[in-house]
Amino acid sequence: MFNVNRRVLGGMMVGASMPGFASAVVAAERYADQKVVYHVNDLPGEDGKHHRAALNNVQNHIDAVGKGRIEVKVVLHGDGVEMLRQAMSNDKLQSAITSLKTQNVQFLVCNNTLTGRNINADADLFEVFEEDIVPSGVAELSNLQQKGFTYVKP
Repeated sequence: MFNVNRRVLGGMMVGASMPGFASAVVAAERYADQKVVYHVNDLPGEDGKHHRAALNNVQNHIDAVGKGRIEVKVVLHGDGVEMLRQAMSNDKLQSAITSLKTQNVQFLVCNNTLTGRNINADADLFEVFEEDIVPSGVAELSNLQQKGFTYVKP
């Protein structure tokens, strides 16, 4: 039979009884600091369902690694720009985007898409500023990967 150290077992039980505590400790030990770029270029789905799922992936990633230990950028081009267009009138998308921005997530928008689709960032998109617009979404993805960002396609 196994010889169990009661102090260790007791500590494990206390940690297990505190929601989130054990998972936060495990994440802190498991994950190094991270830089990640999320690539969104798909249609939003009904009521923004697909885009909300992508934003949920970003939040889960931040929660797993830790707010102060992760740098996240979301690159939107093509149909992905619809996330910010729908957010103008979709409270769920607005809330998710705003929450992520307060955690220093940067949303980068492709100027080629804006030009090609005749989209006015100021009038048509939720909280997009000049510094959020990049010349090319796909070129930005490559640029960020060259700078050490891990690519994620939700």
